[in-house]
Amino acid sequence: MIDVLFLFRRDFYKILNLPRTATLNQIKKNYRKLAKELHPDKNKNDPQAAERFQDLGAAYEALSDPDKRKVYDKHGEDGLKQQGGGDQFHDPFSSFFGDFFHFGGGSRDEGQHHVPRGGDLVVDLYVTLEEVYNGNFIEVVRAKPVAKQTSGSRKCNCRMEMRTTQMGPGRFQMMQEQVCDECPNIKFVTEEKVLEIEVEAGVADGYQIPFLAEGEPHVEGEPGDLKFVIRIQKHARFERKNNDLYTNLTITLQDALNGFDISFPHLDGHNVTIKREKITWPGARIKKKGEGLPQHDQNNIVGDLYVTIDVDFPKGELDNTQREAVKNLLNQESKHRLYNGI
Repeated sequence: MIDVLFLFRRDFYKILNLPRTATLNQIKKNYRKLAKELHPDKNKNDPQAAERFQDLGAAYEALSDPDKRKVYDKHGEDGLKQQGGGDQFHDPFSSFFGDFFHFGGGSRDEGQHHVPRGGDLVVDLYVTLEEVYNGNFIEVVRAKPVAKQTSGSRKCNCRMEMRTTQMGPGRFQMMQEQVCDECPNIKFVTEEKVLEIEVEAGVADGYQIPFLAEGEPHVEGEPGDLKFVIRIQKHARFERKNNDLYTNLTITLQDALNGFDISFPHLDGHNVTIKREKITWPGARIKKKGEGLPQHDQNNIVGDLYVTIDVDFPKGELDNTQREAVKNLLNQESKHRLYNGI
């Protein structure tokens, strides 16, 4: 039991709108959501926007680090300051969204086409269906070439200009020549940076997550963009179609005739129960409402789960007595129907 009372200078849990029992994924998810809402570029008329955004970043930085969170939970923000990390603020926003603030998930303004840009990088990000169902955060280490100034100078901003030379009285010659400026010399140094990628619940295969200015650099312009493309791996038990999930369940012939009560784990671990008290035929499809995937842009809309029944017939042969018993039990006439079922 802690018998020392301390004063929280800022309530980081309240800033992130979270309980003290919040998981790391909840901390990341709420930070990402609030960072979009509170960023100063989106609240230019609010004089306190920058301060609130800085408080949000400080809260995330403290609570997303397990060691810092322990210190904060026990001694508050003063405890972090005593460890030497409380006064330093490292904006984590670019780790989630790239170096440029951007809403909407598209590319940068194409009106700046006159500025040279480095190449874009497109990377496939393979995720599981469990991650798409539950949502998840993935850390990726980006080894990025960064321009550093070094000794000497170089020619830069080269362009073609018309030069007029007087050849004699009333005679002039015009010709194109290349004109360059003198710029400081640079070299590229590889630096590592951790990017946080949120796999949002219900995201579609092929969905792109851009990190602006995290692509290839350009010696005289802006770096390109880095784009992660969601690729959903094939699942052993479930197939996705839009927001719905499909699976097959094999039961015995005995269960098909007598009914059954079966439970199986879903993608988040909760059990789905199917109970039948009537005969179930091979190919029967059972719908479990609301057990599909959440819609990416509206998580309150959820798809359904469709379970197709397969019947495992017993192997071997029946003797005459058993055949007669089955015939009497089913009481069906022998009739056949030939049709094209494809």
